[in-house]
Parts: sequence; C-alpha cells; structure tokens
Amino acid sequence: MNDIAKQLLKEVSGLEELPKGAYNIRDNSQSVARQSSENIEIVGKKDKSGIDIIVKPNTKSESVYIPALVSCSGVHDLVYNDFYIGENADVTIIAGCGVSTGNSCDGSEHNGIHRFFLGKNSRVLYVEKHIGVGTGTGKRVIDPVTEVEQEEGSYMEMETSQIKGVDSTKRFTKAKLKANATLVIKEKLMTHGDQFAESSFEVDMDGEDSSVNLISRSVARDHSKQTFISKINGNTRCMGHSECDAIIMDHGVVKAIPEITANSLDAMLIHEAAIGKIAGDQMIKLMTLGLTESEAEAKIIDGFLN
Repeated sequence: MNDIAKQLLKEVSGLEELPKGAYNIRDNSQSVARQSSENIEIVGKKDKSGIDIIVKPNTKSESVYIPALVSCSGVHDLVYNDFYIGENADVTIIAGCGVSTGNSCDGSEHNGIHRFFLGKNSRVLYVEKHIGVGTGTGKRVIDPVTEVEQEEGSYMEMETSQIKGVDSTKRFTKAKLKANATLVIKEKLMTHGDQFAESSFEVDMDGEDSSVNLISRSVARDHSKQTFISKINGNTRCMGHSECDAIIMDHGVVKAIPEITANSLDAMLIHEAAIGKIAGDQMIKLMTLGLTESEAEAKIIDGFLN
C-alpha cells in the first residue's frame, strides 16, 4: 500500500499494522491482505467482487477487520460482502471506507453492498467510519447499502460516522427482525462545503417483542445539504423509535422525513426530530470561560456529535 492508503487505513480502522485474527484489507478494488482465524473464515466470492465472512456458532469476543480503501483518483469500486453469524456468537466487525482523489480532477467512488445474517441469540457490534481526503477537484463518493436479517433473540448495534471529506453519500439500510431481535443504529454525520448526504432506513419488525432504535446526530455547515429518511413498520407486538437531531450552520439545509406504520394494535412506535442552530446561551457560557467564538463552536459541535 502507498502512503495515502496507510493514512486512510489508520483513520477508518485505527490500524497501523496488520491485526491479529481475521481481516481483509481492500485497496483500489483489490484484496491486498487477508487472513482467517480459527473461528472466523473469510472466503473470496467467485462470481463477483467481494467476500463471505463466516463466524462459527458460539464464537466469543473476537473481532474482524474489513476496511476498504480507494487511494488513487479515478477508481470506481463496488464490493459485495456477506456476513454469516452463527448462533450464540458475539463478535465485533470493524469496517470503514476511505476515499482519496489526490491532486487529480478525476473523482473516486466506493460502493459497498453488505448483507448480514444473524443466527439465533447472536450479537454483533458493527463499526463503520467513512472519510475523504485529497486536494483534487474530483468528487469523493461513498454509497453503502446494508441489508440485515436477524433471527430470534439476536442483537445488532451499528455505529456509523462520517465527519469529513466525502462530497456525496447515499446510505441505505434495510432490516427484518424476528422475535426478540434488537437493532440499534447510531449515526454521526457532518457535512460542509457543497456536500450532500442522505441516510435512509427501512425496518420491518415481524417478530413479537422485537425492537429498533435509530439515532442520528448531524451537523450541516456552509451550503451542504442532508436528508434523513426513516421508515419503521411494526407488524406485531414490538417497539420502534427513531430520533433525528441536527445542527444547521451558515446556509446548511437538513430535511427529516419520518414514517412510522403500526400494522398491529400492539406496536409501539415513536419518532422525534429536532433541527436548529447552536443556542446563543451555550456560546456565551463557554466564551465567558475563556474560549474564543470558534473554540466554543467547536466544543459544542464535538459534544453534540459524541
């Protein structure tokens, strides 16, 4: 990997060297390093670009790294990754994507299509960070698609963040939950310049006592635009909650489009949304403590997103 790829790898996954255990590192549409472990097998697909990640039943406290990098301009990457999580397994998946345009006018793009199949009583923590770097004028684009199918009693938590450098992103997540399954999604997003970001979620709670909690925190600066779309369908006794909190600055625009549908008398669904500017009293309080206006602003945004 070149120096740009190493920088991207560190930023999206925290890796400065190859980790222990299972991993697949992708750079410019190619797998550049791959290793399976005793309990987690990574197999390349034969019919398309991508991998299958197979976690054995009862696997506990193991991690797998699958970062994808685009370190050259003019690359348009598409990958299909499928995750098969065995019954009673408990694993952490560190994903993430970094895109660079270097000094070129050519754009770069990464599109990842991820499918998760969680076995009964399994648990997954999925951490995904997106960044863009480079001084080139070409667009840095990341459009991920995530599909989740959860068996009875399974739990999945997704932590996604995009803080800098991505000019355009459309994130679509779709999930189906069986009985007693739980899905938690925590999104952290900041856009600036003329960037555009769209986050779209669609969740079907088909099993009794299933639940979903969607939480989005975002900041739109300069002339950037954001759209948050959530569709929650309660098809039986279940609990669903979505929350979109956003700060707008300069000429930023944020649109929240919630949709909750109760197809059962026992479905309990809630949506909350709050969009507005930074409160003046917060700025004044921090500035009286000795911070400059820009320092106070940065402190408030950092606290809000975290």
